[in-house]
Amino acid sequence: MLDPRSEIYPTIEYRPIQPSDLEALEKIHLALFPIRYEREFFLNVVNGHGIVSWGAVDTSRSDDRRDEIIGFVTTRMIAAKDSEIEDLFRYNSSRKDLTLVYILTLGVVDSYRNLGIASSLVREVVKYAASISNCRGVYLHVISYNQPAISFYKKMLFKLVRRLPMFYYIRGQHYDSYLFVYYVNGGRSPCSPLEIVTSFVVDFRAFVKMLVAKFWSKEDHCNPRWTRCQESNTLLAPQSNKRIISGDNTRCHV
Repeated sequence: MLDPRSEIYPTIEYRPIQPSDLEALEKIHLALFPIRYEREFFLNVVNGHGIVSWGAVDTSRSDDRRDEIIGFVTTRMIAAKDSEIEDLFRYNSSRKDLTLVYILTLGVVDSYRNLGIASSLVREVVKYAASISNCRGVYLHVISYNQPAISFYKKMLFKLVRRLPMFYYIRGQHYDSYLFVYYVNGGRSPCSPLEIVTSFVVDFRAFVKMLVAKFWSKEDHCNPRWTRCQESNTLLAPQSNKRIISGDNTRCHV
Protein backbone atom coordinates (compact mmCIF):
# COMPACT_ATOMS: atom_id res chain seq x y z
CA MET A 1 0.00 0.00 0.00
CA LEU A 2 0.96 3.62 -0.41
CA ASP A 3 2.98 5.23 2.36
CA PRO A 4 1.13 8.51 3.14
CA ARG A 5 4.48 10.13 4.00
CA SER A 6 5.95 9.35 0.60
CA GLU A 7 6.37 12.20 -1.87
CA ILE A 8 5.88 9.80 -4.78
CA TYR A 9 2.29 9.91 -5.93
CA PRO A 10 0.73 6.80 -7.43
CA THR A 11 -0.69 6.53 -10.93
CA ILE A 12 -4.43 6.06 -10.47
CA GLU A 13 -6.65 4.84 -13.27
CA TYR A 14 -10.41 4.31 -13.31
CA ARG A 15 -12.32 1.44 -14.87
CA PRO A 16 -15.64 -0.42 -14.50
CA ILE A 17 -15.77 -2.87 -11.62
CA GLN A 18 -15.55 -6.46 -12.86
CA PRO A 19 -16.10 -10.00 -11.47
CA SER A 20 -12.45 -10.36 -10.47
CA ASP A 21 -12.95 -7.45 -8.02
CA LEU A 22 -15.46 -9.34 -5.87
CA GLU A 23 -13.14 -10.28 -3.00
CA ALA A 24 -11.42 -6.88 -2.81
CA LEU A 25 -14.77 -5.04 -3.02
CA GLU A 26 -16.20 -7.02 -0.11
CA LYS A 27 -13.03 -6.51 1.92
CA ILE A 28 -13.01 -2.72 1.44
CA HIS A 29 -16.71 -2.37 2.27
CA LEU A 30 -16.15 -4.37 5.45
CA ALA A 31 -13.22 -2.13 6.43
CA LEU A 32 -14.88 1.20 5.62
CA PHE A 33 -18.48 0.79 6.70
CA PRO A 34 -19.85 -0.11 10.16
CA ILE A 35 -22.46 -2.37 8.58
CA ARG A 36 -22.40 -5.58 6.55
CA TYR A 37 -23.70 -5.69 2.99
CA GLU A 38 -25.41 -8.72 1.52
CA ARG A 39 -23.41 -11.01 -0.75
CA GLU A 40 -26.09 -10.43 -3.39
CA PHE A 41 -25.24 -6.74 -3.43
CA PHE A 42 -21.60 -7.41 -4.33
CA LEU A 43 -22.56 -9.97 -6.97
CA ASN A 44 -24.89 -7.43 -8.56
CA VAL A 45 -22.10 -4.83 -8.53
CA VAL A 46 -19.38 -6.95 -10.14
CA ASN A 47 -21.76 -8.43 -12.71
CA GLY A 48 -23.48 -5.12 -13.54
CA HIS A 49 -26.94 -6.37 -12.61
CA GLY A 50 -28.86 -3.11 -12.22
CA ILE A 51 -25.78 -1.35 -10.85
CA VAL A 52 -23.23 0.80 -12.69
CA SER A 53 -19.91 1.13 -10.89
CA TRP A 54 -16.33 2.36 -11.21
CA GLY A 55 -13.16 1.24 -9.49
CA ALA A 56 -9.86 3.03 -8.91
CA VAL A 57 -6.62 1.07 -9.31
CA ASP A 58 -2.99 1.98 -8.66
CA THR A 59 -1.19 1.00 -11.86
CA SER A 60 2.16 2.22 -10.54
CA ARG A 61 2.43 -0.68 -8.12
CA SER A 62 5.22 -3.11 -8.92
CA ASP A 63 3.55 -6.19 -7.47
CA ASP A 64 0.80 -8.35 -8.94
CA ARG A 65 -1.89 -6.24 -7.27
CA ARG A 66 -1.58 -3.28 -9.65
CA ASP A 67 -5.11 -4.00 -10.93
CA GLU A 68 -6.64 -4.42 -7.46
CA ILE A 69 -9.22 -1.76 -6.65
CA ILE A 70 -8.36 0.73 -3.93
CA GLY A 71 -11.49 2.86 -4.35
CA PHE A 72 -14.98 2.49 -5.77
CA VAL A 73 -18.35 4.08 -6.38
CA THR A 74 -21.56 2.12 -7.01
CA THR A 75 -24.71 3.61 -8.53
CA ARG A 76 -28.06 2.68 -10.02
CA MET A 77 -30.53 4.40 -12.31
CA ILE A 78 -33.85 5.44 -10.80
CA ALA A 79 -36.95 6.91 -12.45
CA ALA A 80 -37.36 10.48 -11.20
CA LYS A 81 -41.01 9.78 -10.39
CA ASP A 82 -39.93 7.03 -7.99
CA SER A 83 -37.43 9.17 -6.08
CA GLU A 84 -37.84 11.36 -2.99
CA ILE A 85 -37.16 14.44 -5.11
CA GLU A 86 -39.70 13.83 -7.86
CA ASP A 87 -41.43 17.11 -6.96
CA LEU A 88 -38.28 19.09 -7.87
CA PHE A 89 -38.81 18.13 -11.51
CA ARG A 90 -42.55 18.77 -11.84
CA TYR A 91 -41.94 22.01 -13.68
CA ASN A 92 -41.07 19.77 -16.65
CA SER A 93 -44.27 17.74 -16.45
CA SER A 94 -44.24 17.08 -20.21
CA ARG A 95 -41.44 14.56 -19.66
CA LYS A 96 -42.58 11.36 -17.98
CA ASP A 97 -39.36 9.42 -18.56
CA LEU A 98 -36.92 11.52 -16.53
CA THR A 99 -34.28 9.55 -14.63
CA LEU A 100 -31.71 10.11 -11.89
CA VAL A 101 -28.48 8.37 -10.96
CA TYR A 102 -28.40 7.34 -7.31
CA ILE A 103 -25.06 6.84 -5.53
CA LEU A 104 -25.20 3.72 -3.39
CA THR A 105 -21.70 3.54 -1.91
CA LEU A 106 -18.45 5.47 -2.29
CA GLY A 107 -15.18 4.67 -0.62
CA VAL A 108 -11.37 4.79 -0.77
CA VAL A 109 -8.99 2.70 1.35
CA ASP A 110 -7.32 4.65 4.14
CA SER A 111 -3.79 4.64 2.70
CA TYR A 112 -5.01 6.29 -0.53
CA ARG A 113 -7.04 9.07 1.07
CA ASN A 114 -6.52 12.77 0.26
CA LEU A 115 -5.32 12.08 -3.28
CA GLY A 116 -8.49 13.23 -5.02
CA ILE A 117 -9.63 9.69 -5.79
CA ALA A 118 -13.12 10.06 -4.33
CA SER A 119 -13.57 13.32 -6.22
CA SER A 120 -12.53 11.66 -9.47
CA LEU A 121 -14.94 8.77 -8.88
CA VAL A 122 -17.82 11.18 -8.33
CA ARG A 123 -16.85 13.08 -11.47
CA GLU A 124 -17.08 9.78 -13.38
CA VAL A 125 -20.65 9.41 -12.10
CA VAL A 126 -21.58 12.97 -13.06
CA LYS A 127 -20.08 12.51 -16.53
CA TYR A 128 -22.05 9.28 -16.96
CA ALA A 129 -25.29 10.94 -15.84
CA ALA A 130 -24.73 13.88 -18.20
CA SER A 131 -24.31 11.47 -21.12
CA ILE A 132 -27.89 10.23 -20.65
CA SER A 133 -30.24 12.70 -22.33
CA ASN A 134 -33.22 12.13 -20.04
CA CYS A 135 -31.18 12.11 -16.82
CA ARG A 136 -31.56 15.21 -14.68
CA GLY A 137 -29.24 14.64 -11.79
CA VAL A 138 -27.09 12.57 -9.45
CA TYR A 139 -28.37 12.24 -5.91
CA LEU A 140 -27.64 10.46 -2.64
CA HIS A 141 -28.40 10.35 1.06
CA VAL A 142 -25.91 11.18 3.80
CA ILE A 143 -26.60 10.35 7.42
CA SER A 144 -26.84 13.54 9.46
CA TYR A 145 -23.78 12.97 11.67
CA ASN A 146 -21.37 12.23 8.79
CA GLN A 147 -19.85 15.70 8.64
CA PRO A 148 -16.85 14.74 6.44
CA ALA A 149 -19.22 13.37 3.77
CA ILE A 150 -21.45 16.44 4.01
CA SER A 151 -18.46 18.73 3.53
CA PHE A 152 -17.18 16.59 0.66
CA TYR A 153 -20.40 16.74 -1.37
CA LYS A 154 -20.75 20.47 -0.79
CA LYS A 155 -17.20 20.88 -2.09
CA MET A 156 -18.22 18.84 -5.14
CA LEU A 157 -21.03 21.41 -5.73
CA PHE A 158 -23.88 19.09 -4.81
CA LYS A 159 -26.96 20.95 -3.59
CA LEU A 160 -28.39 20.13 -0.18
CA VAL A 161 -32.09 20.07 -1.06
CA ARG A 162 -33.78 18.27 1.81
CA ARG A 163 -33.50 16.91 5.31
CA LEU A 164 -35.45 13.71 5.90
CA PRO A 165 -36.33 13.20 9.58
CA MET A 166 -35.71 9.73 11.04
CA PHE A 167 -34.79 8.38 7.61
CA TYR A 168 -32.34 5.79 8.91
CA TYR A 169 -32.99 3.21 11.59
CA ILE A 170 -29.70 1.70 12.71
CA ARG A 171 -29.36 -0.69 15.61
CA GLY A 172 -32.44 0.64 17.37
CA GLN A 173 -31.62 4.32 16.81
CA HIS A 174 -33.26 6.82 14.41
CA TYR A 175 -31.09 9.22 12.38
CA ASP A 176 -31.97 12.01 9.96
CA SER A 177 -30.68 12.05 6.41
CA TYR A 178 -29.49 14.88 4.19
CA LEU A 179 -30.37 14.57 0.51
CA PHE A 180 -27.84 15.99 -1.96
CA VAL A 181 -28.34 16.53 -5.71
CA TYR A 182 -26.02 17.45 -8.57
CA TYR A 183 -28.13 18.61 -11.50
CA VAL A 184 -27.27 17.74 -15.11
CA ASN A 185 -28.87 18.30 -18.53
CA GLY A 186 -30.91 21.31 -17.46
CA GLY A 187 -32.15 19.88 -14.18
CA ARG A 188 -32.55 22.45 -11.45
CA SER A 189 -34.27 23.23 -8.18
CA PRO A 190 -37.65 25.03 -8.30
CA CYS A 191 -37.08 28.77 -8.69
CA SER A 192 -40.38 30.36 -9.77
CA PRO A 193 -42.94 31.28 -7.06
CA LEU A 194 -45.30 28.55 -8.28
CA GLU A 195 -42.54 25.93 -8.27
CA ILE A 196 -41.44 26.93 -4.78
CA VAL A 197 -45.02 26.76 -3.47
CA THR A 198 -45.50 23.37 -5.12
CA SER A 199 -42.31 22.07 -3.55
CA PHE A 200 -43.36 23.41 -0.13
CA VAL A 201 -46.77 21.76 -0.39
CA VAL A 202 -45.19 18.43 -1.31
CA ASP A 203 -42.74 18.68 1.60
CA PHE A 204 -45.55 19.58 3.99
CA ARG A 205 -47.68 16.67 2.82
CA ALA A 206 -44.70 14.34 3.26
CA PHE A 207 -44.24 15.68 6.79
CA VAL A 208 -47.90 15.05 7.60
CA LYS A 209 -47.63 11.52 6.21
CA MET A 210 -44.62 10.95 8.43
CA LEU A 211 -46.57 12.08 11.52
CA VAL A 212 -49.50 9.86 10.59
CA ALA A 213 -47.17 6.91 10.01
CA LYS A 214 -45.54 7.57 13.38
CA PHE A 215 -48.95 7.64 15.06
CA TRP A 216 -50.02 4.38 13.46
CA SER A 217 -46.67 2.87 14.35
CA LYS A 218 -47.41 3.54 18.01
CA GLU A 219 -50.86 2.04 17.58
CA ASP A 220 -49.38 -1.02 15.92
CA HIS A 221 -46.92 -1.39 18.77
CA CYS A 222 -49.83 -1.75 21.16
CA ASN A 223 -51.99 -3.80 18.78
CA PRO A 224 -49.72 -5.50 16.22
CA ARG A 225 -51.29 -6.07 12.83
CA TRP A 226 -49.82 -8.83 10.68
CA THR A 227 -50.21 -9.71 7.04
CA ARG A 228 -50.23 -13.39 6.21
CA CYS A 229 -48.31 -14.54 3.17
CA GLN A 230 -50.63 -16.94 1.32
CA GLU A 231 -47.88 -19.04 -0.26
CA SER A 232 -45.69 -19.68 2.77
CA ASN A 233 -48.08 -18.91 5.66
CA THR A 234 -45.31 -16.70 7.05
CA LEU A 235 -46.29 -13.72 9.19
CA LEU A 236 -44.97 -10.52 7.63
CA ALA A 237 -44.70 -7.24 9.51
CA PRO A 238 -46.05 -4.16 7.68
CA GLN A 239 -43.21 -2.48 5.77
CA SER A 240 -41.97 1.09 6.16
CA ASN A 241 -40.57 3.38 3.48
CA LYS A 242 -37.72 4.38 5.81
CA ARG A 243 -34.20 2.97 5.47
CA ILE A 244 -33.86 0.28 8.13
CA ILE A 245 -30.25 -0.79 8.59
CA SER A 246 -29.24 -3.80 10.64
CA GLY A 247 -25.80 -5.15 11.27
CA ASP A 248 -26.07 -7.78 8.56
CA ASN A 249 -28.45 -6.48 5.91
CA THR A 250 -28.31 -3.13 4.18
CA ARG A 251 -27.71 -1.41 0.88
CA CYS A 252 -27.92 2.16 2.04
CA HIS A 253 -25.37 4.85 1.43
CA VAL A 254 -24.60 6.37 4.81
